[in-house]
Amino acid sequence: MRAAYIEQLGPPEAIRYGELPTPQPGPNDVLVDVEVATVNHVDTFVRSGAWRTPVEFPFVIGRDLVGRVAAAGPGAPGFAVGDRVWCNSLGHGGRQGAAAEKAVVPAGRLYHLPDGVEPGDAVALAHPAATAYLALFTHGRMRAGDTVVVLGAAGNVGAAVVVMAAEAGARVIAVAGARDAEYCRSLGAAEVIDYRDPDVPGRVLRASPGGVDLHVDTAAHNDLDAAVGLLAKRGRIVLLAGMRTRPVLPVGPLYLKDCSVVGFAISQATTAELSEAATAINRLLADGRLRPRRTRSLPLSEAAEAHRAVEAGEAHGIRLVLHT
Repeated sequence: MRAAYIEQLGPPEAIRYGELPTPQPGPNDVLVDVEVATVNHVDTFVRSGAWRTPVEFPFVIGRDLVGRVAAAGPGAPGFAVGDRVWCNSLGHGGRQGAAAEKAVVPAGRLYHLPDGVEPGDAVALAHPAATAYLALFTHGRMRAGDTVVVLGAAGNVGAAVVVMAAEAGARVIAVAGARDAEYCRSLGAAEVIDYRDPDVPGRVLRASPGGVDLHVDTAAHNDLDAAVGLLAKRGRIVLLAGMRTRPVLPVGPLYLKDCSVVGFAISQATTAELSEAATAINRLLADGRLRPRRTRSLPLSEAAEAHRAVEAGEAHGIRLVLHT
């Protein structure tokens, strides 16, 4: 089979495209004929070694795929040859990746794709939508009636956060560029604030005088001083991006309001957490609530160029879809 892979950690130029042996599924695995994969920032971290995780060379890159079941082991009930499926947790933790013509997926990490959903749309959303779900519900403990402020609300993860929070009954305050205001409102935001406004915190508090219950910064600025000032009593800050940021935490104001800060990386999510997220994602994909804003298609042979573009910031706001 043809695959995009590395033989050592390194820059995008380390990625090779060529023939590798077809992987063999175990009894609890599913062999998938991959149709599309994609590239996430975390994929570049794994490839470069910035995120340390077990890799076995040659190492197929990538975590997300949509494809069709080619074979299923006896310990993989519910999957039949020809089923269209998706996964968003390959390519780390000792698992080979998704950027190949065929991939082995543990049955617990594989989900059926709803009828009528385009594979390119699904693979583009697999990572950001799961990240959004984990931020809101698994770690943010969001409930109906909460006020949620979302920084970077027009981005891939931010948009999914807005959709999921609004759909679950939260009041969403979106912080994004002025040109994205209508887009954010179309996703379900009740208020939109221009991130270039010199008084973003003041505007958030005027929009929510009692403070916000949940603060999610998908733009990775991680200004904890400002964030703590926005929180209501027992408000929560969820950190999910900005691996190299080192903000100052105002501890006194935080604990005096019984507030909390929690961080998470999707790579640490359990199979049960990812499965719960997948159920919500499938529902929103099926009813059309979740759709990627912008995608760009590339052949799998250009995986190295895709990684370079993501690292250089040239794919900002655009999901790159790799076709096998």
